[in-house]
Amino acid sequence: MTRLTRRQFGLFASASAAALMLPTYLRAQGKPRVVVIGGGAGGATAARYIAKDSDGALDVTLIDQSEMYTTCFYSNLYIGGFRSLESITHSYDALQSGYGITKVTGRAASVDRAAKTVTMEDGSTVPYDRLVVAPGIDLIWDSVEGYSEELSEIAPHAWKAGKQTELLKAKLDAIENGQQIVMVAPPNPYRCPPGPYERASMMAHVLKAKGLTDSKVIILDPKESFSKQGVFQEGWEKHYPGMVEWYGPDVHGGIASVDVNAGTVETDLDTFQGALLNIIPAQKAGAIAAEAGLTNDSGFCPIEAESMRSTIDEAVFVIGDASIAGDMPKSAFSANSQAKVAAMTIRGDLLDSKVFPAKYANTCWSLIETDDSIKVGAQYAPGDGKITSTQGFVSQTGEDAPLRKANYEESVGWYNGITADMFS
Repeated sequence: MTRLTRRQFGLFASASAAALMLPTYLRAQGKPRVVVIGGGAGGATAARYIAKDSDGALDVTLIDQSEMYTTCFYSNLYIGGFRSLESITHSYDALQSGYGITKVTGRAASVDRAAKTVTMEDGSTVPYDRLVVAPGIDLIWDSVEGYSEELSEIAPHAWKAGKQTELLKAKLDAIENGQQIVMVAPPNPYRCPPGPYERASMMAHVLKAKGLTDSKVIILDPKESFSKQGVFQEGWEKHYPGMVEWYGPDVHGGIASVDVNAGTVETDLDTFQGALLNIIPAQKAGAIAAEAGLTNDSGFCPIEAESMRSTIDEAVFVIGDASIAGDMPKSAFSANSQAKVAAMTIRGDLLDSKVFPAKYANTCWSLIETDDSIKVGAQYAPGDGKITSTQGFVSQTGEDAPLRKANYEESVGWYNGITADMFS
C-alpha cells in the first residue's frame, strides 16, 4: 500500500477542503442534476426555465405519466363546446428538442431523500441534486360517502383532465330535456381551474343551446360561499334563468351520501335526483408528495415563501397544487409563477447565479356565457411567514358587455401565452 508523507497528506487535505468550497457544478463528476416530477403548469414551466436559463450547465429530467398533457385550465370550455380537446392537449417534444430536457414517461413510485434518488414504477432510478415536486392533486375518494375511484366511471369528477373530461362531456351531451344535473362541489382547498361554478355555467350553456330549458344544474356545496359568487349568480340569472340552482350547507344541511347507480345525492334537506352526477371530492397533494414525506397533517406540502423550497428538505422544491402557498389559489397561473421562483432559486443553489426577491402573481378567468367572462387575481410576496397577497382585483356585478368580452379575449391570450411558456 502506498503511504502518504506528511507533506503529501497536507497537500491532499488542503486540496480536498478547497474542493468542498467550490460550487457544486465544479465538484460533481458531471453536470448537477435536477429532476422534476409532474409535467403540468408548474413542472413543465420549472423544467423549461431551469434548462433554458442555465444554458446547458444543468442536467434536467422531467417525469410525467403521460406522453401528452391535457390542461385542466380551459377544460370547462371544452365541456361547453368552446374548445376542442385537441386544442387543450400539448406535446413535450419542444422541451426535449429545444432545451435538452430528458422526458421520462412513467410513474414516479418513491423518493429516497437521503440517497437523492427517484425510483420509477419499473424499478429504475433517477438521481438528483435538486428535486422539484409538482404532482398536482389526488382525490380523497371517501370524503363523499358512497363515492369511489371505480364509481367515477359512472359519475365523473373530471378534476384531472383527459379521459374523465371526455366522459363528462359525453354524459352532458346525452342529457334530455327535463333531466337534472347534480354537482357536488369540493370543499376548500381545491384545484381551480377547472372551477365548479364555471363548469356549471358551461353545462347550462350546452343545455340552453340545445333548447333543454326545462333541465337544471343543481350545485350542492359544502362551502358557505365561493369566489366571485355575486357575479356568477348575476350571470346565471341573466343567461340561464331558473336553470342553475346553488345550495349551500345552511340550506341542504349536509351532504350525507351519493348513490351513483341510482343517480341520487342524499342531503339533510332532500334527496336530489340527477341523470348526470358530477361528484368532486376533497383533495390532497399528489401521492408521491406524501410518499416522500413532504406533506403535513393538511395533506399538502409546507414551503418557504421566499423560494418554494420544502420546509422539510432543503434539496426539494414543491410547486403548484401540492404546495401550501399561503394566499395563492391552486391555479395554473399560480403554479407557473411559483415555478419561475423555484427555478431561479435552484440555479442559485447549483450555479451560484443571482437570486432576486420572490414575486408571485395569479389571475383566474371564468366564462359564464359567450363573451361574458369574469376574473379575479392578485400580486403576492413573502410576508408573515407565508405567501401574502399585496394587491388584488375581482370582477363586479353590473359590469358592461364590452368589459366582459375583453376579459374573455384576455383569457384566450393568456392561455396561448402560458402554454407556450410551458411547452415551447
